[in-house]
Amino acid sequence: MNELAKELNETLKDTVVYSFLSRTGKRMYFPKGIVAQSAEAGEKAKNYNATVGLATKNGEPIHLSDIYSSFKDGLYKPKEIFNYAPGGGDKELRALWKKEMIKKNPTLEGKKFSDPLVTAGLTHAISLAATLFLDEGDEIVCPDLFWDNYDLIFTDLVDAKIIPFTFFKDGKLNIEGLRRALLSAKKDEVRLILNFPNNPTGYTPSHSEAMALVEMLKEVAKDKKILVIVDDAYFGLFYEEETEKESIFSYLCDADENIFVIKGDAATKEQMVWGFRIGFISYGAKGLEDRHYQALTNKTLGAIRCTVSNCDRPGQTLLLDAMKNGAHYEEDKQKLFDEMALRYAILKKELENYEDSNLLRAYPFNSGYFMAFDTLGHSAEELRRYLLDKYSVGAVSIFDKTFRVAYCSVEPEKIKDLIALIYKAAGELWN
Repeated sequence: MNELAKELNETLKDTVVYSFLSRTGKRMYFPKGIVAQSAEAGEKAKNYNATVGLATKNGEPIHLSDIYSSFKDGLYKPKEIFNYAPGGGDKELRALWKKEMIKKNPTLEGKKFSDPLVTAGLTHAISLAATLFLDEGDEIVCPDLFWDNYDLIFTDLVDAKIIPFTFFKDGKLNIEGLRRALLSAKKDEVRLILNFPNNPTGYTPSHSEAMALVEMLKEVAKDKKILVIVDDAYFGLFYEEETEKESIFSYLCDADENIFVIKGDAATKEQMVWGFRIGFISYGAKGLEDRHYQALTNKTLGAIRCTVSNCDRPGQTLLLDAMKNGAHYEEDKQKLFDEMALRYAILKKELENYEDSNLLRAYPFNSGYFMAFDTLGHSAEELRRYLLDKYSVGAVSIFDKTFRVAYCSVEPEKIKDLIALIYKAAGELWN
């Protein structure tokens, strides 16, 4: 094992973090190689900097004029578009994102947690967490209604085992079912992933449910160490008054010395820059000091370095500029929220007409981009293909039992017809 990795492990040895490090996580470190030496030279090499493999002329990257001319003349320097980004992302963007995290989650004010690192989208953040903190055979508890990419990441990438719990009970988050699943884990360390608003159902707990969830996790932490991965992909799109408006990360990052929490979030949805592939990963646990967070950061930087090396520079530049200087930044974000809230309200009202159906049952939903149907024992894949072939309607089948509808991509005036076609197709298939 590399000496740098050993040093990082020694720093983390007496913390909850060390309990969860995978074999890969223990081996991981940020090398003092080309990237680190280039960063150091960038600050000190005033005469000549012959470190990084980036062709320059007169201090700026050499570039294709056909690409550079696509940007507004004089708005960005070539180095803001064509340079490599730092391994952990643009420092100013990271600092601004952390500031916004606290603004959107006031409970974080005054709490100690890591500076966010830029990832290549939220999927990359979850993949990093899986690589660093799960080994072959480890168990991770997850709602039985989950984004199918979790299977690819946790089961196929790191060969861990997903332990599902029934997500809903009586139309609410099944906190008791989650508690039982956590306590049934074989080891003294248990891993959990939560995603609110949930994909595929579009459900977020109420504030009272969220507080009950936190208290339950603190109770379980008396018997087991808990790693909670918080997938905040659709954070902020909350449409009901009673819905919890803060990330569960805010309440867990200092909840107990036996609880270690990882927050994955992204500009992709929150800032409507899906194709930019800019995500963030942050860490929190009660009792962790700056040196612990630095060790975690260095391990994560190593995992980024040996996979994507660094993340998209032009996307970070454009996002940072919009967040700092955008004349319509808040206005446009509010417009998205209003548009999604309108579609949500129309859909919710329309589904009231089908409450007595024995073909499909809508799962509870109150947030995000989606809603989903329980196909009540029928094949969701059969319905998907039938709708596509006969009515040219596209939706998603998940594990052949859940039928997900992304109303975010359907115009408000078309929602009524969409729902009618879904129920019509179900009737033609199953009646």
